[in-house]
Amino acid sequence: MVKSAGLLHHPPMVTFQPVCIVDDDRSAREAMASLVQSAGFASRTFGSAQDFLRRPPDCRPACLVLDVAMPELDGLGLQSRLNQSGFDVPIIFVTGRVDVPTTVRAMKAGALEVLVKPFDAEPFLDAIRLAIKARPEPAAVRSGFAGIVGESAPLLNMLRETEIVAATDSTVLLCGETGTGKELVARAIHELSLRRGGPFIRVNCAALPSGLLESELLGHEKGAFTGALSQRIGRFELAHKGTIFLDEIGELPLSLQPKLLRVLQEGEFERVGGTKTLTSNFRVIVATHRDLPKMVADGAFREDLYYRLSVFPIRLPPLRERREDLPLLVRHFSQELSKRSGKPVRHVQASALEELLRHDWPGNIRELQNVVERAFILGCDPTAGAPSQARPATSECESDRFEDQSRNHILRVLDATNWVIAGPKGAAVRLGMKRSTLNFRMKKLGIARPGSSDE
Repeated sequence: MVKSAGLLHHPPMVTFQPVCIVDDDRSAREAMASLVQSAGFASRTFGSAQDFLRRPPDCRPACLVLDVAMPELDGLGLQSRLNQSGFDVPIIFVTGRVDVPTTVRAMKAGALEVLVKPFDAEPFLDAIRLAIKARPEPAAVRSGFAGIVGESAPLLNMLRETEIVAATDSTVLLCGETGTGKELVARAIHELSLRRGGPFIRVNCAALPSGLLESELLGHEKGAFTGALSQRIGRFELAHKGTIFLDEIGELPLSLQPKLLRVLQEGEFERVGGTKTLTSNFRVIVATHRDLPKMVADGAFREDLYYRLSVFPIRLPPLRERREDLPLLVRHFSQELSKRSGKPVRHVQASALEELLRHDWPGNIRELQNVVERAFILGCDPTAGAPSQARPATSECESDRFEDQSRNHILRVLDATNWVIAGPKGAAVRLGMKRSTLNFRMKKLGIARPGSSDE
């Protein structure tokens, strides 16, 4: 059994993936699960190795706690089977008796820790924290797709298509809702291609007036129009021996579509106001959140251009179709914010995941990133920044909710530190802010120590 003890305070961590506990002793696994949950981590328990192997496919543990002695398939046998299948997860063993040969076997096979029952809470939770820190990065991060985080089946299927087409010179059409990361995928295709040594030129077709877009793409000669005081090199020329990424291609005016079609088919063009035919060697990637086939049917997009662009279409899954990646994304954004600000990564309670998972995220990854950043600034969990189903985040009600979440979070930390604000174990350090900042925020939120009229 686990011996309870006063828990030590540790730097906060972010994980929504559960700590999976496999032990045939029900009381032992429930006690360990209770400790894990008391530290703010999610947990799942299994009564046998076979139960764990039959777990749902979306259950990806942050770490495994395995009992050594179990009927049929013991902990070491399960570890061996997982290693053979390439399942990479940090493992902690627990055992009811001291057995040096077993301990040596477990450590040689890659176990992070072997604990002998009964053990205290602190070493057990320290081992859990170490295991979570040691867990491998998600597959999408390891494979070299910079900034793309996740390991869900829809994401990995999309990335496999990306790797396949990156090795060719074919035109790629990226289709996906706003905020799904189309530019990141476009950059990944470029970096994985033979053109990675050349330039990556991005053009947002929705950001430029139609009168300037032609000049932006093709360039212009001096005096071609009012304000053309000098010659301008167009984006297609700049993309020579590299990649040009035309974002929001669905916003391209109909008047420009025949000229783009010619450039794509022949690789030739003239600058605005010029007569000399120029050539450029580039690879084309386009992206849109629009339904191009419907636009073709409505006469808003040329059919021949659509077929020229859709040589290799890739659909980017929205966040609601890859919800299992949400914990990894929260962790990634939190770590990035921590690096930029110098503040520690804040712990996110497992209960916050449930609220985040219930949201459909119409703004996808960009919306989630903004929510995490707002919560980081406010010093509370991401549910404080999570939007309601119909209310904009800047509304008065949302602001009130932010303040309530921030106030409650500060009060919880103050209670945990017995209202000690300064010092290495004080509330200011745990909240990742200066003492003066915490005092200011407490006054702003009307927080005062119980029994005190002025703090």
